[in-house]
Amino acid sequence: MKKMAALLSADWQWENATAGATAGLATVTFSHPLDVVRTRFQVYDGRISNVPAYRNTPHALFAIARTEGLRGLYGGFYPAVLGSTISWGLYFFFYSKAKQRYLRNREELSPGLHLASAAEAGALVCFCTNPIWLVKTRLQLQTPNQIRPYTGFHDALRTIFKDEGWRALYKGLMPSLFLVTHGAIQFTAYEELRKVLVSLKAQENENPLATAADLLDSVDYATLGASSKLVAVLTTYPFQVVRSRLQQRPSTTGVPR
Repeated sequence: MKKMAALLSADWQWENATAGATAGLATVTFSHPLDVVRTRFQVYDGRISNVPAYRNTPHALFAIARTEGLRGLYGGFYPAVLGSTISWGLYFFFYSKAKQRYLRNREELSPGLHLASAAEAGALVCFCTNPIWLVKTRLQLQTPNQIRPYTGFHDALRTIFKDEGWRALYKGLMPSLFLVTHGAIQFTAYEELRKVLVSLKAQENENPLATAADLLDSVDYATLGASSKLVAVLTTYPFQVVRSRLQQRPSTTGVPR
């Protein structure tokens, strides 16, 4: 019986990994042009000439499409798909493993142990995938007039390893580890905002035995999810900017080599 349970558990872990990888692939495919624009905004400081200046997001999308075509809008798409697919797959796998380990002497996990499992999985994923995200960032920042551009993912890996050494593949790792807190911040903000909303609705409700499920509707839950996500993004976004700037290609007088 124990052997069967272990086999079912292993199957479920791989199902989680597969589902996460598929979700990551779909997300990257539809949102990649916006990710390219975001990366270019993050590194542009008004002093370097290799990244064009854009007024806003629509102008950036139009300018990139006009001057660089679809290739520009989907620069770094292959490492983005590869990194997202591997990241989601590894995350669900490591998360399931961590929860199983914490559950050995417990009947259920506390919110703190859920967060610890998520943080552990996120940190392990960072170590495994940082070289992929580094290449993605550099390919997204390439423009047609760049000197010695990378021809693709594998050429970028070889060139970085040859010219800068293996340590360069882990540039931006520290802010990436700080970004692991994104989920914890969102979870905490969601719970605190939910408590406030439930308290406000309970004062208006005449039934003293009403539960949170009775007091909140689908609109409330959607609002809580969006608000907690906004709090997490505003808190962790500076680390994304730092990571993008650290992962830029080394330059000479403002022009990437």
